[in-house]
Amino acid sequence: MVTIATGWTRVLLTVLVLVSGLLAAGEALAHASLIRASPVDGSVVATAPPAFSLTFSEPTSPLSLKLVRPDGSTVALDRFTLRDATVEIPAPAGLGDGTYVLSWRVVSEDGHPIGGSAVFSIGAPSAGGSKAALEAIDVPVRGAIWLGKLVTYAGLFLGVGGAFFVSLAGGEARSRRFCAGWILAGFVAVPLSLGFQGLDALGLPIGSILQPVVWKTGFGTSLGTLACLALAALIAAFAALSTGGVVARLLSIVALALTGVALASSGHASAAYPGWLTRPAVFLHGVGIAFWAGALFPLGLALASPEAAQALRRFSKLAPWFVLPLVGAGLLLALVQVRVPEALWTTNYGLVLLAKLALLIPLFGLALFNRLRLTEPAGKGDAWAIAHLRRSIAAELLLVVVIFAVAALWRFTPPPRALAGAAAAPAAIHIHAAQAMADLEIAPGRAGVASATISVMTGDFGPLDAQSVTLVLSNPDAGIEAIRREAKKPGDGTWRIDDLTLPVAGRWHARIDILVSDFELVKLEDVIEIRP
Repeated sequence: MVTIATGWTRVLLTVLVLVSGLLAAGEALAHASLIRASPVDGSVVATAPPAFSLTFSEPTSPLSLKLVRPDGSTVALDRFTLRDATVEIPAPAGLGDGTYVLSWRVVSEDGHPIGGSAVFSIGAPSAGGSKAALEAIDVPVRGAIWLGKLVTYAGLFLGVGGAFFVSLAGGEARSRRFCAGWILAGFVAVPLSLGFQGLDALGLPIGSILQPVVWKTGFGTSLGTLACLALAALIAAFAALSTGGVVARLLSIVALALTGVALASSGHASAAYPGWLTRPAVFLHGVGIAFWAGALFPLGLALASPEAAQALRRFSKLAPWFVLPLVGAGLLLALVQVRVPEALWTTNYGLVLLAKLALLIPLFGLALFNRLRLTEPAGKGDAWAIAHLRRSIAAELLLVVVIFAVAALWRFTPPPRALAGAAAAPAAIHIHAAQAMADLEIAPGRAGVASATISVMTGDFGPLDAQSVTLVLSNPDAGIEAIRREAKKPGDGTWRIDDLTLPVAGRWHARIDILVSDFELVKLEDVIEIRP
């Protein structure tokens, strides 16, 4: 292959800078988001709560739950109940006054782990009690995850895709060695990725990679399914390279299909709603990439052989059946994940997508130029066209690898659809007193215009026919005095307030005044977290 101009070196350096920045990003880049915790982070409750709860923007599976006591000792919280996107945890008995830290680590539906802590106090804060330090970002683990994903992409797309093209169009020994090399690299990267996933899920350093629990945890996520299917695809592709004829073609088709199924089994794109649409789209996108990327190296070598015309004809004949679904599925997935144009430049996911698009433009430009200007004369043996086509294919191959590197960054970026779902989720609290109790829900639970719904009951969960209900909200830290709104009763048993404006995010003090009778007024108070 020819040497690529130094301009491509600048592209690689830009990608490395982008990689470094996103690998060092904090937990805000996780895919599921904590919507609310009970007790509320930073709150002070009068008595020990009977249970804790964590509500996320999508269903999760707990990996580690623990409670740090005021004296620094840690209690493992082994019992929990999953209710849709909420994790309910019974509180340990005998919790005294002081500051506690509820620490959690969960894995979301798309296989990405996240962690965090909620700090609350019983009675009064402990002397010197403060919010737990944020979890340190383990750059070596994140770098290993990114590299494992990059090599996995190369193994599936260059190795499996290359085996498919070689089996159908033929290829010399160097093409087979090239494909076999990337397949073997995939054999190493796919299992290692499970270990890296386990480290990230448990929050352990890279030195803990040999612990059995790390591998068990990694395999227990959705990445375990992807790894099994990817290894099956790699085995089938390697077998195809080792045989010939009809058997090789059948094995290569199976390997290509398994590649698409593997990619559709895990990841944020596959987890997007509706699954009946996004999973087939991921399948078509993955199969299309494997065909195009895998064909480049064998096709470039074939141009220097007597089989050049035959290889070009077969590639040109097959390309529309793979590239058109690839483009259509890619556009569909981008629309599902991004949703609104401004998310392209206001979210990390959008910035990665823009970087990928910036690389796709010259890639498609080269492909179009090759098809319209070089393919026909090269097929007729024109030496000038063949030389330029080989250079162009070399540039395409380099661009493809850089695109793999950029796409691997999506492992660390939440799609805008997930951020939008988290932002639209309501903020809610439950306030319980001896005389009465109330459930307050503010939707959406973020700064701006919202509506509030209040359900009131007696202290023993009986019906409460209040004469009026008033919501009083204030945010002293932001200098906002009491905002008082009287609720209306629409007839469904709840009280409602529309056109409620909360100008800033943060911890708001909420008070619900319940007029039970002309002579009895119950006031319930707590803190509610409003997101940006």
